[in-house]
Amino acid sequence: MCPSAHARRQRSDSLDDDERILRELGYTQQLHRRMGAFGNFSASLSVISIMSGTLLLFGYGLNSGGPAVVVWGWLCVGPLVLCLAAVLAEITSRYPTSGGLYYMARQLGGERWSWYTGWLNLLGLLGGIAAQDYGIATFTAAWANLQFGYVPTPGSLLVLYAIILALHAVLNLLGTRLMNILTSLSAWWHLAGAVVIIGALTLIPTHHQPAGFVLSEFTNHTGWSSSVYVILLGMLLPCFALAGYDTSAHLSEETSGASVAAARGIIRSVVVSWIAGGILLVALLFAIQDYAATLGSPTGVPVAQIFLDALGVATAKALLLVIIAAQFLCGYTVTASASRMSYAFARDGALPGSVHWQKISRRTAIPANAVWLAVGVAFVLALPSLYSTTAFSAVTAISVVGFTPAYAIPVLLRLRHRDRFVPGPWHLGRWSRPIGWVAVLWAVSVTVLFLLPQSSPITATSFNYTPLALLVALALAALWWRVGRHSYGVPRSSTANAHDQIKEAENII
Repeated sequence: MCPSAHARRQRSDSLDDDERILRELGYTQQLHRRMGAFGNFSASLSVISIMSGTLLLFGYGLNSGGPAVVVWGWLCVGPLVLCLAAVLAEITSRYPTSGGLYYMARQLGGERWSWYTGWLNLLGLLGGIAAQDYGIATFTAAWANLQFGYVPTPGSLLVLYAIILALHAVLNLLGTRLMNILTSLSAWWHLAGAVVIIGALTLIPTHHQPAGFVLSEFTNHTGWSSSVYVILLGMLLPCFALAGYDTSAHLSEETSGASVAAARGIIRSVVVSWIAGGILLVALLFAIQDYAATLGSPTGVPVAQIFLDALGVATAKALLLVIIAAQFLCGYTVTASASRMSYAFARDGALPGSVHWQKISRRTAIPANAVWLAVGVAFVLALPSLYSTTAFSAVTAISVVGFTPAYAIPVLLRLRHRDRFVPGPWHLGRWSRPIGWVAVLWAVSVTVLFLLPQSSPITATSFNYTPLALLVALALAALWWRVGRHSYGVPRSSTANAHDQIKEAENII
């Protein structure tokens, strides 16, 4: 047999195994499996996006603790995020479906756990689209300020944001083959772009800040007097920047060898992002020329001001374009992940109008209606930006508060119901429980933290509306549970059914 024929045979066997596993989990194959292990990893790497999360909230970090909190917060949060990601990767290896977290919760805890996990996960993904695409709008406006002297207003930013959302929706409708290309391109673009930016900030400036400034400078512009509270608020940067790795799970029904590839995609994307993102943040901090000018930049983007002061106008504009392209690819992938989650949730009857949102395009095998639903809700989430000065940090907090408990619930259920879980081909072995408890405690702390006020005094413009968004989502979930739960039906895996039969037999005996 020639090598090419052998490779095709291996791919065919892999597809057969994937479809068999999916059938055991209760679903038939509807989406096209055209994504490999690298594409799956690239998708999560793109959603985490060191060019988005780290840079979009860089100014927030400088205000909420300054360089010391940015550096030490990043170093401390990374391993904790990795603990949560590792246990989720283990569970994903057993349940590689587009539903991801809520499907896991169904198998390990029951329908009510699954229902609320799904709604929280969906809130996190939709908040992620809003944060990423609004961030792209702000960086694009900063580039336009340098190029044309354009001064952005809340209204013009919202219009630009709507255009970016529409572009992401249209690109998502073009099929999985394009997604595989763009997510792979995104991974290389992020890594190469980071190398270029780090190199430029290291080699070109004639002045760099001393190590003492980068490692120990503390700044508090939040209005709160408690240094401890300000340090905790500064954790929003690494928490948001290192979220979204569940994308590998949501794309598992489009990935070959998903039981291993999706799990590895989760772990590798977090590790690579933590290392590369940390180096990028340190390079930016060393390159600050004027701290006050950076925070008060007329571009509205502190990173743009650092480029301008340290590298000059031409280089600043070029690097901003590199970042905007990376962020655009990130936003495209976040939209894909959110639409797959919406499709899977609707497929199981959890959304109002589920019949409409679960439809698949015959030509591209893409859930087109779910794509438009995702960008439509994301647009609504960003509307407070018209009047709120803290709207962007609130949207990012919504994403974190949606993601984190949704990540933690399957892990908690896994710890509570050890007998319900049979590990997949990728697992943590004896380290699963200790790592899992660390992850759960971390997730609870983060969720509570980002529901608290972020700036003082608390006014209509500085109000953190994250708790309000969370309450609305949970209230809608509770209401729909009472009205529409009869239509909700997540299939039970063959292992779960066998477990139930054993329990029934024990009860009879």
